[in-house]
Amino acid sequence: MLGMSEMREMLIRRLIEEGVLTQPEVIKAMSKVPREEFVMPELREQAYMDTPLPSLEGQTISAPHMVAIMCQLLSLKPGHMVLEVGAGTGYHAAVCAEIVAPRQPGAKDGHVFAIERIRSLVEFARSNLARCGYSDRVTVIEGDGTLGYPDAAPYDAILVTAAAPRIPPPLKSQLRDGGRMVIPVGEAYSIQDLIVVEKSGSDFKEWTYGGCVFVPLCGRYGWRP
Repeated sequence: MLGMSEMREMLIRRLIEEGVLTQPEVIKAMSKVPREEFVMPELREQAYMDTPLPSLEGQTISAPHMVAIMCQLLSLKPGHMVLEVGAGTGYHAAVCAEIVAPRQPGAKDGHVFAIERIRSLVEFARSNLARCGYSDRVTVIEGDGTLGYPDAAPYDAILVTAAAPRIPPPLKSQLRDGGRMVIPVGEAYSIQDLIVVEKSGSDFKEWTYGGCVFVPLCGRYGWRP
């Protein structure tokens, strides 16, 4: 029977062969983060299936291919300050942290701020991140992610892991000049568009990467819980 690290290697290899994983820094990050530590304990053996998995309170952990796509669209670099809206189980934040705050001599000191509105997930994510050694690189905040987290703004990258009816204005205002945001936009429980937003001065360039399906983004500028 294959061990978890071997299953992780097989998944990474398959995503590379399929042309999904192309950026070396994202390949390295996803090869290091143990996804099995971020899924529900009873689903541990399914950790390296390329599919979303249920977590707490009707939420999900994104499929590995979507984590790869979103990280690559953000063009993450060491030293970047990242805002994640929808911390979930903490897995995606850990992958981002491996890129923006790598443990290597001379690396720039980036950080990931992850907002989550569901208290049980806040606690679950914090526990997972602490156990896997990411607490000093990822801060999980309980709150309304549609409002962003102005205390640490501006951000080089904003990652939204739930679908909004429209792009929340506070998130656009907290993006650094030259920064990028990736956000699913569309109807709840339907096919949505994965939108990339890039800030240039006072202007924003937006384009659609493709279709996706995410749980609804709830909050003041999202859907009602």
